[in-house]
Amino acid sequence: MTQESQSSIANRQSRTANRQSRIGNRQLNILVIEDNEQNLYLTTFILEKHGHRVTAARDGAQGIRLAEEIRPDLILLDIQLPVMDGYAVAAELRRNPALAQVPIVAVTSYAMAGDRERILAAGCNGYIEKPINPETFLDEVLAHLP
Repeated sequence: MTQESQSSIANRQSRTANRQSRIGNRQLNILVIEDNEQNLYLTTFILEKHGHRVTAARDGAQGIRLAEEIRPDLILLDIQLPVMDGYAVAAELRRNPALAQVPIVAVTSYAMAGDRERILAAGCNGYIEKPINPETFLDEVLAHLP
């Protein structure tokens, strides 16, 4: 085995240990608000592969309704959405006292100067840039849990 593959295995094992210490064996209820079919498929695949329950919303208004209904542990939010953009969705979710403490993580291709600050100012707790890295995505998401 090469030194590079040993390092890769060690990194993967370290991420797994960190993930387990953060959430244990708890299954998270995650709301994904994403209108792009391919992005939604990949995100859902990764999360469900690790035992989490995913509920999907295809636009901002549906995302708000579902968040109020299911009270997720975490919300993954695209910013470029039909009906209502992610900035408005995050702001609306933060106005709801029952959802105010739910972590919201923007998963977006917005990567220009100032985008991250604007996303955080809208009420998101974090930011993950698209395209996502399937190797690190789950750990990036879970890092935003309290």
